Amino acid sequence: MHSSYLSWGEAKALFDSRGFAESSYRNLYAEEYILHPGSALVGGAFPLNGHDRHPWRDTTPDAATGYIVDGDLTVDGNIFDWDDGASALIVLGDLRAANIYLGCDTKLLVQGSVEVETFVGDMTDKLVMIHGDLRTRLTIMWDGFCPDLVGGCLYGRTLAPDYIDLPGDTIGRVEDPTPDVPLADLLVGEVLADADPVDPYAVELGVHKRRLYDRITQGLPVARGGRRVAPLEIPA
Repeated sequence: MHSSYLSWGEAKALFDSRGFAESSYRNLYAEEYILHPGSALVGGAFPLNGHDRHPWRDTTPDAATGYIVDGDLTVDGNIFDWDDGASALIVLGDLRAANIYLGCDTKLLVQGSVEVETFVGDMTDKLVMIHGDLRTRLTIMWDGFCPDLVGGCLYGRTLAPDYIDLPGDTIGRVEDPTPDVPLADLLVGEVLADADPVDPYAVELGVHKRRLYDRITQGLPVARGGRRVAPLEIPA
């Protein structure tokens, strides 16, 4: 199925016809979007920066504000952003990927559930609303990040600072299936750290931020037993 461009009015009409809550999409930019009709399978990585590398560029080559998938989205590799101005991603179904790393101002809206090995959110300047479950081996909330909504269960180990009250008002419930398993048995040793001798801000919640970032971009697993996937080429 070929992708196409949607005006904001057409996008709103689609959201309403699918029963997607207006409280979610009202914070999107009222601009043009790229629509993938039906469910989609993306081989490799899905970078949210750099329009020239998005998976539907053959039929929609011009830049747009974001992507709408009218069904489920499965990404073989990682979903990732690395700079401000990232495209929005709206999935009107379930979302599956190897890992999701959101470090900038991404808008991620999912009508169904999300299933990944590792979900990382860094900083607060983003919009993340998941109406179903967020199912992971590990969720990391750095620098004040917390999803604006998880309507179902935040499932898996969650690393978050003490000042974030979980489950709180925006998360339905929290479940750690292995609460007695140490973090060292969940994450690869390369990303674990107590401190960095050069940069005191490099380590948060027992995880070295730059090392984790590097492994994600290189397509290397972060969770023990995780998949090796296609790397991401980040512009210099």
